Amino acid sequence: MTIHLYNTLTRQKEKFVPLEEGKVKMYVCGPTVYNYIHIGNARPPIVFDTVRRYLEYRGYEVNYVSNFTDVDDKLIKAANELGEDVPTIAERFIEAYHEDVSALGCKQATVHPRVTESMDIIIEFIEALIEKGYAYESGGDVYYRTREFKEYGKLSHQPIEDLQLGTRIEVGDKKQDALDFVLWKAAKEGEIYWESPWGQGRPGWHIECSAMALKYLGDTIDIHAGGQDLSFPHHENEIAQSEALTGKTFANYWLHNGYINIDNEKMSKSLGNFVLVHDIIKKHDPQLLRFFMLSVHYRHPINYNEELLQSTKNGLDRIRTAYANLKHRLDNTADLATDDAEWLEKVEEFKNEFIQVMDDDFNTANAISVLFDMAKQANLYLNGKNTTEKVLQAFIAQFEELFSVIGVSLTAEEELLDEEIESLIQQRIDARKNRDFARADEIRDELKAKNIILEDTAQGTRWKRG
Repeated sequence: MTIHLYNTLTRQKEKFVPLEEGKVKMYVCGPTVYNYIHIGNARPPIVFDTVRRYLEYRGYEVNYVSNFTDVDDKLIKAANELGEDVPTIAERFIEAYHEDVSALGCKQATVHPRVTESMDIIIEFIEALIEKGYAYESGGDVYYRTREFKEYGKLSHQPIEDLQLGTRIEVGDKKQDALDFVLWKAAKEGEIYWESPWGQGRPGWHIECSAMALKYLGDTIDIHAGGQDLSFPHHENEIAQSEALTGKTFANYWLHNGYINIDNEKMSKSLGNFVLVHDIIKKHDPQLLRFFMLSVHYRHPINYNEELLQSTKNGLDRIRTAYANLKHRLDNTADLATDDAEWLEKVEEFKNEFIQVMDDDFNTANAISVLFDMAKQANLYLNGKNTTEKVLQAFIAQFEELFSVIGVSLTAEEELLDEEIESLIQQRIDARKNRDFARADEIRDELKAKNIILEDTAQGTRWKRG
């Protein structure tokens, strides 16, 4: 069986053939870290973490890079409003992002590059584009000559004449052409800046991902992914910059996840339906939100409300109950002389069906249907008179294997008891004394994911439920 995926670039499903056998280079556009992530921001990390998990399940070694935009107009605005500097704001919300997506079951990226740590390669990239005639300096800004890249529009499938400016920078009189987009912005008074050949300033939005992808993955990558809203102009501009520089294909496959609506309306602050993951996971098992996101094919829009989430919970609970009943029966069964072959074959067939639907453009919706069918068959088996250790173990192992691929736990999150919290806090104190700061941070993150807030005071560590 072979994986096929829908490539936004060609608008068709294609057989997945990586550049190097057995290895995948994958870049996923990360967040701008000026606030907690909302539910729409959570879909790409969940979806593409699942894609990564499935590729690894199918035997690939995945180099997964996802960036942080830690300097940007929104960050500067937030810093001004809060009376803090940009690095402080960025660090706070990078940590918050890690806590939120970790609770959602997302693995750490191989590399999480930051814009502020990538200035050298960004400046070198821009200098090379100027040398090649694809960019020009104007009043301390640097712009990309969009019309110089003859294939501009190939991702969004629009001729350049039909495209409207969609960058985060408004059209100004410094540009030679309205379609040109900014690569480097001259710093305004009081703004954070870096020294460059064009004066003090900072990168434009689009150049950062091109530069970081080049640094960590090379001239050509296998999969570039992100939300549908990034297809144009962000990803279109990335292609233009990168391919102008290297003369090579930037990414062979482009994956984009669909939008999220709240009660069938577009999510926006003005409508008052802006939902933060930080708030959702205080009320619900974070794994439930992940399961909900995966219950719809990643390219399709998804509608969110509390009723739909509750319906998803009921479904997930049915599977978890079947799994728990299998484990309970395993602890209380005596092997009988029963022919297991038919049931063992059924259990193995679920795995084959799961792989078949996931090979078809990572169809998690159909994969979850397979898991529901498996739970149904498990219940039928448990209702039978004769159960054997071999079949019970096969069912349990299959559930655990396939759920690990979608990154969802088979056990519901339970609220920690007070004595368990106190025990973990003591373990954290001991870890800090032993200078095992990694373990101390793990415990803090584990407690925070369960809405336990720690406060280190002169009198010791206190805790409260969030």
